[in-house]
Amino acid sequence: QIDQIEDMISRGVEIMFVNPVDADGIIPALDMLKDAEVTMFGFDTEVGDMSYLTSYAGSDNYNAGYVCGEDLAKKCPDGGDILVLDSPTMQSVTDRTNGFLKGIEDSGVTFNVVGQQDAQGNQQVANEKATDLLTANPDVVAIFGGNDPTALGAYAAADAAGVSPLIYGVDGSPDVKALLKDTVLEGTGAQSPITIGKTIAETAYAWLNGETVEEYIPIETFLVTADNVDDYGTDGWQ
Repeated sequence: QIDQIEDMISRGVEIMFVNPVDADGIIPALDMLKDAEVTMFGFDTEVGDMSYLTSYAGSDNYNAGYVCGEDLAKKCPDGGDILVLDSPTMQSVTDRTNGFLKGIEDSGVTFNVVGQQDAQGNQQVANEKATDLLTANPDVVAIFGGNDPTALGAYAAADAAGVSPLIYGVDGSPDVKALLKDTVLEGTGAQSPITIGKTIAETAYAWLNGETVEEYIPIETFLVTADNVDDYGTDGWQ
């Protein structure tokens, strides 16, 4: 990554769009860009120190998790044991997880997190983690995954174990939307990558034109379930 940044700086890059895999791990690269006076615009995933960015556009990740928690509480009014598959190095997933936990807390329904593991936002890792957690906790009523690949990994693990907890993800990906009606995949806190990309590009153009731009631009998130998935379709992103 550092070699790539050095190459871009040597070629006179003046603007950089940033979408990190590791919110804190990217900081050394951001330091290099800052020293080279490269203006940075962030999108989709926050960096560990947002002061590096001129502007950021991304999903309201906290709300994307919150609406999943709300929905779970409505569908399981008696509460129960649940699993959480997060990814602490990804700020977006951390925000989603915190939102989910706050959503169930605000509902007044009692849920117990009996297992919480880092799935790294990866479907295979999520499958392995969920398999182990379900072996130890086969009676959980729900699993929350920090993104849709995580939810898909959890779904495969639940299916193999012959159990049927409600499974929630976050993204609103076509793969998950297509499965909502016929599986234990219960819902996804949906975002709009198209809107995110369009917004940050327009913001950069506005800045280049000398306009004052917002430092933080939240993009609306919402819940997609079997009840409303037909409104959004399953053949693409919303």
